[in-house]
Amino acid sequence: MKIYLVGGAVRDELLGLPVRERDWVVVGARPEDLTSRGYKPVGKDFPVFLHPQTAEEYALARTERKTGPGYRGFETRFSPDVTLEQDLQRRDLTINAIARDPDSGALTDPFGGERDLRGRVLRHVSEAFVEDPVRVLRAARFAARFAPLGFEVAPETIELMRTIAARGELDALVPERVWQETQRALEQEAPWKYFEVLREGHALPAVFPEVAALFGVPQPEKWHPEIDAGVHTLMVIQQAARLTDDPVVRFAALTHDLGKGTTPREEWPRHVAHEHRSVGLIETMCARLRIPNAYRELAVQVGRYHLLSHKVAELRTTTLLDLLENLDAFRRPERFEQFILACEADARGRKGLENREYPQAELLRQAYRLTAGVRLDAQARAGLNGPQIAARLRQERIAQLEQLVR
Repeated sequence: MKIYLVGGAVRDELLGLPVRERDWVVVGARPEDLTSRGYKPVGKDFPVFLHPQTAEEYALARTERKTGPGYRGFETRFSPDVTLEQDLQRRDLTINAIARDPDSGALTDPFGGERDLRGRVLRHVSEAFVEDPVRVLRAARFAARFAPLGFEVAPETIELMRTIAARGELDALVPERVWQETQRALEQEAPWKYFEVLREGHALPAVFPEVAALFGVPQPEKWHPEIDAGVHTLMVIQQAARLTDDPVVRFAALTHDLGKGTTPREEWPRHVAHEHRSVGLIETMCARLRIPNAYRELAVQVGRYHLLSHKVAELRTTTLLDLLENLDAFRRPERFEQFILACEADARGRKGLENREYPQAELLRQAYRLTAGVRLDAQARAGLNGPQIAARLRQERIAQLEQLVR
């Protein structure tokens, strides 16, 4: 029995990055060889065990054979005669198919992973890449993670992604896995790269049709020098990533303009009432992919109200208070701040305007500060019923907002 450190831990060590978790592969062993040493079995589809002291994962070396459609259509074989090279061959990218002997420190790198790390290339291990549609999402996610280091997906790997898409294999992806990979991509340094690579690999229409529909849709050049609505969306995600590492805000940046993808062609480049159409598309996407409520709620708010944010200096005090109330700012101030960040990203996500000021953000924050502290004491509430108290409170808050427009 021989144990090797594999995958991301070896990759990140070679890149000089912090190692988040360590995975191990065990060659020349049976399940009972590990359980007899106190390892706890946790794998459902194939033997994975937790180390009795470190709780790190140890998997028996295995091979996989395609037996049906989708990413679940595989037959897994594990036995003591499966070699380390065979186990590495089933992995997705060469940079993830490197193993290290913990005793000698020697690397096993049969597919050129070290070479691709030096060349900053994300490349498939073998033609078997096309057998698993999840690899399309993973390749795009790794692009989002490693783009700041100069990594690009190899052209031949992009071609295999297109092959997977053309075969309809992406239809077999379950919503939970799509969202899992997407959420992780949104947490990376370059989240826009995830959607860029999916589009380049012809996967975006199958995975995010609402986003794919934005590309090729023109916008008024006066407000959008980049013109294309899809290009604008990627720029907004990029600006959101500059402003915050919050994936919820970044998701709202992705979805804020979905309604532009359904504007009738005869109305181009104008998109009247696109914000209202965006809400329905956001709801549909979130239901389909079973996206958590925190993401859905902020995305809906940004989709519906981002134009009001941009025009906040022009709003009447009553309309401004309506906006604060509709955003639930007084009960959810943290989400209100997320809303502001997403709107600022939208304003900056335009060609040549990436570093523009967004004074609307401070105006919204001032409006909140002026109104959030308004309270009615017992004397002011005396003799009033519920609706009357609410009306009086609203009147007091409007009076406070008058300070912004004097």
